[in-house]
Amino acid sequence: MPALAAGIPAVALVAIFLAHSALGYGFPAALTLERAFPLSHRVELDELKARDRVRHGRFLQSLGGVVDFPVEGTYDPFRVGLYFTRVLLGSPPKEFYVQIDTGSDVLWVSCSSCNGCPQSSGLRIPLNFFDPGSSTTARLISCSDQKCSLGVQSSDAGCSSQGNQCIYTFQYGDGSGTSGYYVSDLLSFYTVTGSSTSNSSASIAFGCSISQTGDLTKSDRAVDGIFGFGQQDMSVISQLSSQGITPKVFSHCLKGDAGGGGVLVLGEIVHDDIVYSPLVPSQPHYNLNLQSISVNGKVLSIDSEVFATSTSRGTIVDSGTTLAYLAEGAYDPFVSAITEAVSQSVHPMLSKGTQCYLITSSVDGIFPTVSLNFAGGASMNLKPEDYLLQQNSIGDAAVWCIGFQKIQGQGITILGDLVLKDKIFVYDLAGQRIGWANYDCSMSVNVSTTTSTGKSEFVNAGQLSESGSIRTVFYDKLILSCIVTLLIHLSVLYTSLFL
Repeated sequence: MPALAAGIPAVALVAIFLAHSALGYGFPAALTLERAFPLSHRVELDELKARDRVRHGRFLQSLGGVVDFPVEGTYDPFRVGLYFTRVLLGSPPKEFYVQIDTGSDVLWVSCSSCNGCPQSSGLRIPLNFFDPGSSTTARLISCSDQKCSLGVQSSDAGCSSQGNQCIYTFQYGDGSGTSGYYVSDLLSFYTVTGSSTSNSSASIAFGCSISQTGDLTKSDRAVDGIFGFGQQDMSVISQLSSQGITPKVFSHCLKGDAGGGGVLVLGEIVHDDIVYSPLVPSQPHYNLNLQSISVNGKVLSIDSEVFATSTSRGTIVDSGTTLAYLAEGAYDPFVSAITEAVSQSVHPMLSKGTQCYLITSSVDGIFPTVSLNFAGGASMNLKPEDYLLQQNSIGDAAVWCIGFQKIQGQGITILGDLVLKDKIFVYDLAGQRIGWANYDCSMSVNVSTTTSTGKSEFVNAGQLSESGSIRTVFYDKLILSCIVTLLIHLSVLYTSLFL
């Protein structure tokens, strides 16, 4: 196995190699995220809720198995996942489209021997299969390997009785699932230290899926695998941190405009307005201690026990959830406060049980500011677009509905894409805290990096990432193809005229 490039100090920014090296593109400085469901493709609220119920079928079960949604479902990343990117694995490197998921730990991709894996994708992306035998640096991970032992401790791995092989099985609520074995191979990436940049690679453990069942076999939202950004030792961010390549922190900025997308950095996005709140310890997901909710600066009368964290309660930050969900005891006071604040300016109405409003002007000048107040004095300020969704129109009036949904009979609050968009989010796993700041995510971001002298500097990640975007590579390939076709045509024409 080739060693890491010598002399590369610990840095705060690592970018997965997205561009195809054969085309000669420079390395981006961050993962460019593509959105499977652009916001311009308006989707009914009921469908969004159904997608979220499917997703929550997985991770809510781990809170003690007590959560019961009206519709049974499972976490199906190919159907509900909004953001995906590309990584390069193996030697020579091979490209894989993977779903970004902060709700799981493991990076896994479909393997060549997979039974039931999709062969095509409705996302119009090529699907690939990893073949350990075709990579000169791949090796199987045995049960005695330390990485396997770490995976067993976090329930991300097991040991096969045949062949002493480290394996995994992820089973979902409706019987869908994936299973396979762990491989160690090279992940290609790009490091930034001060003003210098370097190509590099590191050996990581990832899952090689050989079986997929149920909804995971459907091709409509299929990708090559899942890129888990959880807190456990088997996550890529934990593995790179343990090798001294990055600190244990990652950040994202999800665009809320019609095009969607955004940027995800294996490092720390910096901004003067970022505030931090500590993570609740010993939780399997990114739990924060939500203490109160304010509407127009007034704290709502909600029992603090509504937001208490336990094995079956609490507030979860999850970028894979489309909407946002409030614990039952907080939902009605929240909706009532919003309605009371706008009752003189809009016409309240109910649509399929959801509180909506008939509006003839901009929501910004009518609806109040909402603040989610967390431990440590950190508040998350929400604009109307962060808690409302436009559904349709009646005549000249637009129908806007409360985007927060109620989890009936449960004490779970989930902050999904509706709330997280247009904000910088920093997951500081080493410091056990999460930070955020309102931000226009169509703009570039600054990322902290540590130089060899130990001095912290900043680099602009947004401009560097443009050349590695999926759209840019696609169109550049198309332009290159057109040029080649034109040259061939001219050559034929020249031959027919002069020979």
